[in-house]
Amino acid sequence: MFLRVSGGAKLSTDAIAKIVDRAERLAQLPLPVHPYMLRHSCGYHLAEQGMPTRDIQAYLGHKNIQHTVRYTAANPRRFDRIQW
Repeated sequence: MFLRVSGGAKLSTDAIAKIVDRAERLAQLPLPVHPYMLRHSCGYHLAEQGMPTRDIQAYLGHKNIQHTVRYTAANPRRFDRIQW
């Protein structure tokens, strides 16, 4: 798996893991950090902004909507748009 960066260059999964590991060590974080934490943070952030679940699913590239529902199910603001 590769991630495209500016200029069309690609970063491998291993390269991303090394970048995150180095950042964790430099920041002296009290807990281990892995690349998927960034992905999960993105999902929760999009849900908190009120983005529809299907849009989050497409953005994160989830094939199964159940993998995306975890982000929106934990967000109590999902009910804010209901008009009674």
